[in-house]
Amino acid sequence: MTDSEKAENEMADALEPGIAPETGDPAGEPDPFVVLEKLQAENAEAKDKLLRTLAEMENLRRRTEREVADAKIYGVTSLARDMLVFADNLTRALESLPAEAREKAEPAAKAFIEGIELTQKDFQSRLARHGVKKLEPQGAKFDPNMHEALFEIPDENVPSGTVLQVVEAGYAIGDRVLRPAKVGISRGGPKG
Repeated sequence: MTDSEKAENEMADALEPGIAPETGDPAGEPDPFVVLEKLQAENAEAKDKLLRTLAEMENLRRRTEREVADAKIYGVTSLARDMLVFADNLTRALESLPAEAREKAEPAAKAFIEGIELTQKDFQSRLARHGVKKLEPQGAKFDPNMHEALFEIPDENVPSGTVLQVVEAGYAIGDRVLRPAKVGISRGGPKG
């Protein structure tokens, strides 16, 4: 039996002719103070339920907005992570060609190399358009959240823990690391 059904039964009992249970007096009508107290209690209970429901709905609305915003920002994470291999391969292809070979290359080969460079720039700009940015840690202080240290380089001229060499570029999407930069850090200098 629900609370409202209980209250209706109590009201019906109070309205029955006979003796009022609260006062012991013959009653054709219930005691108005008892009825008022019951109605006030029901009103307080309904108001409490309403306030709790409104607070719960507001929390749900905020959580849903946050989840939608996160889905917009981070929805391309797995695709972007897969595309990083393509970006790395373009970079490796360009770095594998020595500068002197570029200069001596025939015009058709030079055009091909320029095409690869343009493709790399275009691809980086498309990644950036979707919130993926390349991490530039060279010369920065080592951050274990953004970098993966592969080795240490003894150098007393720079503070310890400074990134001296980037082996593989890192990327972030929004404020999350997509792939940490693989780096070599300094050792032996003054503390940073």
